[in-house]
Amino acid sequence: MEPRAPEGDWLGTPYLRFERRGSIAVVTVDRPHRRNAMTAAMYFGARYAIDHVDRSDDLAAMVLTGVGDVFIPGGDLGGDPEDAWMDHGLLHMDNVPFEAFRNSAKPVVSAVNGICQGGGLLMAMLSDVAVASTAATFRAPEIFRGIADTGYAAILPGQVGIPRARDMLLTGRTLDAATALDWGLVTRVVEPGTELDEAIEIAKQIARGAPGARSAVKREINRQYERFDKMSMTESLHGPEALEGFKAFKERRSPSWVAEDLQIDGRL
Repeated sequence: MEPRAPEGDWLGTPYLRFERRGSIAVVTVDRPHRRNAMTAAMYFGARYAIDHVDRSDDLAAMVLTGVGDVFIPGGDLGGDPEDAWMDHGLLHMDNVPFEAFRNSAKPVVSAVNGICQGGGLLMAMLSDVAVASTAATFRAPEIFRGIADTGYAAILPGQVGIPRARDMLLTGRTLDAATALDWGLVTRVVEPGTELDEAIEIAKQIARGAPGARSAVKREINRQYERFDKMSMTESLHGPEALEGFKAFKERRSPSWVAEDLQIDGRL
């Protein structure tokens, strides 16, 4: 298929599927050969999808999910040229959909079916509700890639509290679904294979609320999150640590800043 920009229900990439289930739009990340890693076009497509739903009189809400055992692992660090029409060096905060998730006029619900980290975790947290399969796992590994993700640093403390945010961001630990529920990363956990149906029902319930009142409540909730330092994150993304982190990821090794006795086999 010839690459082309988003239009209507086409999200600008074959790796995002947009389906209408009555008045509920279901967006599925479907790039299994790259474990659902997001290209710039995919990030832009997710952002466009929210705007598309907001503008469509016949759509009431959007649900985001993934395929297989992966929800969204974050951006594609492998340098794959797929979706090259959108390859303008924008795989950072100018292109990602996080603010669209936070500010959507219509309900956005995430159905977290599996591995959820990087940008996927931010999308889940900034959805109105996130429901997870018991098989889902959650991680914020950016610091091991040499990236100062100030988006996480601003959002995560408001979601789980400062000590837990420190623990997640500085250690890169992986949380299971039960811990994510206990910490407040998600608010509902269901059996594997049922998370999408549950998310659709939640989206319907939210959509039954008065839109003006709902938007006012969302604005007040959004004020509780800190604003991230975009300048610092942009500098980090183009800095030497991110370059070394990218190389180490591709070469499946520890980055050079790790002391010799602390290095491990494979990626951090």
